[in-house]
Amino acid sequence: MTSADPVSENLARRPKRADARRNYQALLAAAQDVFAEQGAAGSLEEVARRAGVGIGTLYRHFPTRRDLFESLYIDEVEALARTAADLADLPPWDALSAWLQRFVRYLATKRALVEELVHESEFFRNCRGMIYAAGAPLLERAQEAGAVRADASFDDTLRMISGLTAVQYTDPEQRDRVLRIALDGLRTGSAGASAVRPH
Repeated sequence: MTSADPVSENLARRPKRADARRNYQALLAAAQDVFAEQGAAGSLEEVARRAGVGIGTLYRHFPTRRDLFESLYIDEVEALARTAADLADLPPWDALSAWLQRFVRYLATKRALVEELVHESEFFRNCRGMIYAAGAPLLERAQEAGAVRADASFDDTLRMISGLTAVQYTDPEQRDRVLRIALDGLRTGSAGASAVRPH
């Protein structure tokens, strides 16, 4: 990415002072909860209230609703990328399956915001590039270790997980069970029986 792309510009606007950074992070955490509960139309006043700051503080960090949406989305993408690095010391299959579990959490944020952000925009394309750069090496490593079927591409895998998590389930346990079955399908041999367990 270059310094002119919208993701880099958003990152450059993050506050430098410690107290401002705390407020910024508190606002993002509150926004994630509010938008998960109420959708993208959730109240900004409620976001500020849950973050323990005034509405003026919210607008100083995020002058427009779109600024807040973009910052929240980038925060999730960065967390997903950090998770890939944190899992580097795990066995190849364990690292990949744990990262895909984290990817499910990212999808929830994306779905809450996607109506407010143009899906095929440069912003989304750059974020997608960050996700692929973080996750694709985990799949390749697992394939090289013989733990994952060779005919599964990273794009195939993300589309499968995205599709499965878009379905309405009776409860979270059912969703996790269906996800485990799908992950078993990625594995080679009989190893699938020990696929990732729900957290």
